[in-house]
Amino acid sequence: MSMNQETLLNQTKAKRRPNWFKFDARAYTMIGALLSIWVLFSLLHDRFLSPTNISNLFLQMSVTSILAIGMVLVIVAGQIDLSVGSLVGLTGGIAAILNVWYEWNLIPVIIATLGIGAAIGFIQGWIIAYRAVPAFIVTLGGMLIFRGVLFGTTGSVTIAPLTPSVKAIGQSYVGDMIGWIFGIAALAVAGYLVMRKRAARAKFGFDVEPFAVSVLRLGVIGALVIGFVYLMNSYKGIPVPFVMVIVLALIFTFISKNTTFGRQIFAIGGNAEAARLSGINIKRRILLVFVLCNTLAAIAALVLTARLNAATMSAGQNYELDAIAACVIGGTSLMGGTGSIVGAIIGALVMASLDNGMSLMNLESFWQYIVKGGILILAVYVDIYTRQRKKA
Repeated sequence: MSMNQETLLNQTKAKRRPNWFKFDARAYTMIGALLSIWVLFSLLHDRFLSPTNISNLFLQMSVTSILAIGMVLVIVAGQIDLSVGSLVGLTGGIAAILNVWYEWNLIPVIIATLGIGAAIGFIQGWIIAYRAVPAFIVTLGGMLIFRGVLFGTTGSVTIAPLTPSVKAIGQSYVGDMIGWIFGIAALAVAGYLVMRKRAARAKFGFDVEPFAVSVLRLGVIGALVIGFVYLMNSYKGIPVPFVMVIVLALIFTFISKNTTFGRQIFAIGGNAEAARLSGINIKRRILLVFVLCNTLAAIAALVLTARLNAATMSAGQNYELDAIAACVIGGTSLMGGTGSIVGAIIGALVMASLDNGMSLMNLESFWQYIVKGGILILAVYVDIYTRQRKKA
């Protein structure tokens, strides 16, 4: 073998050699930005990192996170949904009417609310997928219609108070012991997934990362989980709405990464024509995406209404913008085909941290809009710049 051939072979091996410490720069940038925000506000206000405020922070970000989980699927598929905020207000109002005016119990209220959310998602998704009306127009119209229906059905009055069982959805906490059980279960699941990934790579002949790296990953995850549970238990425990966020995030992360449906959604958003030629039923997938998104909006409505202990006329206002911003900040591309549930939740936490910190500082509300708008523009700019760099 000549020297040139040997050099070329070594270069090729170097390119193929896995870098176990390589990471998603954008994801770690968002985590770094979140930590920077927390450090900044903790220096400006000593109550920011207190157990009470951190618990309230995770409680506040729950509604946006649930909406963002559904919005990720919609945006990844190359669509948009501007109606989820008004849908939160409408379905929350219906839940309060059934519970307060008609004295329905918890389970019937939940079933009816989720059923209405799914039905509305089916109608909007059918118009978008099977009648080729742009999602922007359909959901913009839905945003206006749902807000109007809310005013009409409630008579523009606040409906309160809810029964204790319904109110518990948004105001209760998981006990200390159950919190530790959840933490241990989370560590066990993380360990299982890491070991499963190692076994799968070894089975199919791929390089496996050093065992020390896997242990390091689990150590970092374990430290975060234990710290979180300890901090939450220092106050009242883990808020039930945040537990719902974690459960939904796990379910939809699995759906997006480990199911045919999830892979098809990414394919549709990445290249709709190629997806159609490969045999994917695009219309049916788009329809199902909107059903899921609007059902999640109904879940968010139950959480918000229960947390407020009332259905108000302003409930859900501008929440669609917060959900979209959380997705984009978390790395979801508005061009479609790219995004993650975990990233959207990090984005929601960034948004909630800014709101919470600026509220503690008693800043005027207009600053919150200015800062969040600036961060949204910056996130979109980074997305476009990253795509251009990859093409170059």
